Amino acid sequence: MKIKKYLFPIVTFIISFGCALFVAIKVFPNNPFTGETKTEKTAVSKFKDGDLIFQTSESKQCEAVRIATNSKFSHCGIIYDINGKWFVFEAVQPVKLTPLEDWIKHGKDSKYVVKRLKDDSILKPEILQKMKDYSQQFDGKEYDAYFEWTDNRIYCSELIWKIYKNAAGIELSKLRELKDFNLEDPRVQKILKERYGNDIPLEEKVVAPSDIADSNILKTLIDTY
Repeated sequence: MKIKKYLFPIVTFIISFGCALFVAIKVFPNNPFTGETKTEKTAVSKFKDGDLIFQTSESKQCEAVRIATNSKFSHCGIIYDINGKWFVFEAVQPVKLTPLEDWIKHGKDSKYVVKRLKDDSILKPEILQKMKDYSQQFDGKEYDAYFEWTDNRIYCSELIWKIYKNAAGIELSKLRELKDFNLEDPRVQKILKERYGNDIPLEEKVVAPSDIADSNILKTLIDTY
């Protein structure tokens, strides 16, 4: 009799606790950048937190970027390990974390290049967390189609340059001005006309995906081209 007397309230408590835990997980999820709840990887990954990834996108604007920079790269992002899964933090519309597998599929022929600091010993766990914390201010922001050097909106290579510079103290490449690029091609001229009319900001500070990809402080880890 005593067992039956206490069985119902015990079962009720267990069910109530389970429901409360489920609701808490759904309503109050972990910050996507913290990576506090790690799931163990089954194998050693070829990627590392903070790696940089580059690809060829196929939009008209990306075509103009490739022409203006004389490079096959028109898009890039930074790879983050979030709770044991790989994501690319990228400046698209809006700025967001994208699962690595999905990000790769968005590129032309699913080809990509991964680069890493030649000396990546500086990217200790506390520095990587600082980079993720700094990244949060850009999450959800609008893509900057005007390539302005502000934090109001942001484009892909500007995003990863600022993360490394302002959170890790590493300058991936020198900044250039818009006028330093090849702006004479008609396809580039067309995009510039659409964006700026006749008032092209030729002295605006700019960093292109190719500037970072060509950096002498990076090494190539993966190249599927």
